[in-house]
Amino acid sequence: MSPDTASDAFSDILSHPPPRLSQAEILAHVARHWGVEGDLSPLTAERDLNHRLDSPQGRFTVKLANPAEPVALTGFQSRALLHVAKADPDLPVPRVVPTAMGDLWVDLPEGRLRLMSWLEGRPQAQTAFSAPQARAIGALLARLTLALADYDGAGEDPVILWDIRRLPQLAAMLPELPDRAFAAQATAFIAHFEAQVAPQLALLPRQVCHSDFNRHNILTAPDDPDRITGVIDFGDMVRTPRICDLAVAAAYQLDPADPLGGPCALVQGYAARIALSATEVALLPDLIAARMVTSLVISGWRAARYPANAEYILRNSANARAGLAAFDTLGRDAISRALTLAARPEE
Repeated sequence: MSPDTASDAFSDILSHPPPRLSQAEILAHVARHWGVEGDLSPLTAERDLNHRLDSPQGRFTVKLANPAEPVALTGFQSRALLHVAKADPDLPVPRVVPTAMGDLWVDLPEGRLRLMSWLEGRPQAQTAFSAPQARAIGALLARLTLALADYDGAGEDPVILWDIRRLPQLAAMLPELPDRAFAAQATAFIAHFEAQVAPQLALLPRQVCHSDFNRHNILTAPDDPDRITGVIDFGDMVRTPRICDLAVAAAYQLDPADPLGGPCALVQGYAARIALSATEVALLPDLIAARMVTSLVISGWRAARYPANAEYILRNSANARAGLAAFDTLGRDAISRALTLAARPEE
């Protein structure tokens, strides 16, 4: 995908509206192919059509992929979940439920339909920030990273603009952003990223990563918000430097009232299971900021195109703006020192 033309950047599935299919039609397909009947409740989604299914057999998630999603990407995601289930059976991630014929999905004109297990829990976004919670999330992310370490994905290398290593490609979106002050800020940061970060990032260990550990995708126990009960939404999974996955997660643990507390606790939980190199740690401040810039650029661009879904699309924007402001105030050196200490293994 060329970073030089908006038409190329917008050819990503982010530029396509979510699929449309009535609940009655979805239920008919689920009954026909999975033999499961019940009631549907709509779930919010950025580019897909998702529902919770309550049935006598239990609860499930019914996912209808965006019709613009390549079949290879659907397979890449589905096989990753199968791989994780074998590599670490106790990891609380969704399980793909095959059809009665053993297929992982059903091809429809509106997209590919999948049935997955339902994970109980309260989204972290509905809880208060805490250091124990962030450490638990870091530990869970490390477990998932290890479980995916030897997943080859049949050689697939999906192109998804949420992948922060692709930040320079978002430059094509900047002219359409209504916030011109932020567009100028993003232009300067992208230039810095391209010159100073990208060359080092390209040399770091790469693997398949979840790439979207945001507070809406992490589930907590209702009676104990510091206990993580699940992680959902593997739709942004990509092959990328593994440090990007940690940076994404850290960007969503940034409490404006204590900007470094959450990211440092998260890094501590992660580093207790996976040692970080000096280069990985050194790049973390810029990579965390890169995720916040990515979030604001893509969400601003999409919200302008799909105003009916703007509330969902922009749900993380306020925190990203506050996070960037806090990072500017703290300065890269102070952030780097704090994260370097957090990444050191405990004696």
